[in-house]
Formats: sequence, structure tokens, C-alpha cells
Amino acid sequence: MNTDTCRTVYLGGCGEITEKKSRFIATVHPVSSEEEALAFIEQTKKKYWDARHNCSAYVIGANNELSRCSDDGEPAKTAGRPMLDVLLCEGIHDAAVVVTRYFGGVLLGTGGLVRAYQAAVKAGLAASTIIEKSFGRQLVITTDYTDFGKLQYITASEQIPVLGTEYTDNVAVTLFVSATQEARLTKKLTEATNGRAHITPGEESFFSILDGKLLLFPR
Repeated sequence: MNTDTCRTVYLGGCGEITEKKSRFIATVHPVSSEEEALAFIEQTKKKYWDARHNCSAYVIGANNELSRCSDDGEPAKTAGRPMLDVLLCEGIHDAAVVVTRYFGGVLLGTGGLVRAYQAAVKAGLAASTIIEKSFGRQLVITTDYTDFGKLQYITASEQIPVLGTEYTDNVAVTLFVSATQEARLTKKLTEATNGRAHITPGEESFFSILDGKLLLFPR
């Protein structure tokens, strides 16, 4: 099983800072392709059509296979690249951010621009819902009613999400686990039931737990 994990934006947000009368508005959005990123950037530019600059950055892929940035008229490497650096340093994947600047009449200088654009991105990320996606898969655990209580205890103690339970001559419980959880669960369950529990592997996908709920994502 692939055990990769990555941080990504589940729900985008908008954060704003003010630096020497200039407004910096950061809009963050989840994206899964360059086409989505470019469409989001264009949409944001239309929304803030009257702004002096709409600088952008995005990263796509679990290993940052694609990353791009734009200074949109600001001095070279004072906006887009610093914005991209924040996404990379925060370990954010599959996300795009546009920082809109309304010029306040005071020049910030090269260092001031870098700090302002980075601070704006951090504000945008703080206003977003960031999740960590892990790779895992479904398991169907079939056991008799005598061992069912042991299975319930183990899944609860390991905080493993239960997707469903089917009651027939035996009990079939469908779970979703990470690679680490699967190895630990298999060991504990085998020991607790003396090998009577039957474990059937199911579909694999990325997943995350948000507010106690299981979220599944396509591979």
C-alpha cells in the first residue's frame, strides 16, 4: 500500500493584511490541475479588476510536480516567488493563491513587498481549512458474534472509522485504515481472536479525518 501523506486545502479562504496603506487580499483555492488553477486565477482577477496587481502562485501534485508563480507587474521575485515559497514551506499541495494588491501610495521596497506578500498568503491559509490526506484502503472484517465485542474495542481504541456493519450468520464490519493502522489492527485482531477473524482488503484511496468524519478522495 502507498503510504504517502500530504497537506492540502479542503476549503479555500480569504485573508487580508494592510501594509503602509496598501491592502493585500489573499484568496486561496483547492485545485487538481493547471487548468483549474488558471481558471481560478482568471476569475479572481475579474473579481478584483480595479486592483493594481493580482499576483499568483500554485502547486499541483503530491510531489509538487507542477508549480508556477506570477509577479503580475510587481518587481521581479518580490511577489509570486515569495508566495510560492510559503506554499512549499507549509507543505501545501494542490492549491492556488492570488494576492490582490490595492496600492496605498507608499512604496514598500523590495524587502517590504516580499514580507507583505508572504504575510498575506499566510493570512489566506489561516482562513482556509487545511487537511492532511493519507493513503489507505477499506478492510472488511468478518467475525462471529463472540469476537465482535473484541473487534469493536480494538477499532475504538485505534480510532479507526467504521463505514458499515452487516449482521448475518456472522458480523461483517467495513473499515478504512492507513498502512500503519492496517498492520497494527491485523496484529491485534489476530491475537485477540486467535486468528478466527477474516480480513478482506478492499479499494484504496486517499483519505482524511475532518471533525471526526471520514473524507475519501480519488487516487
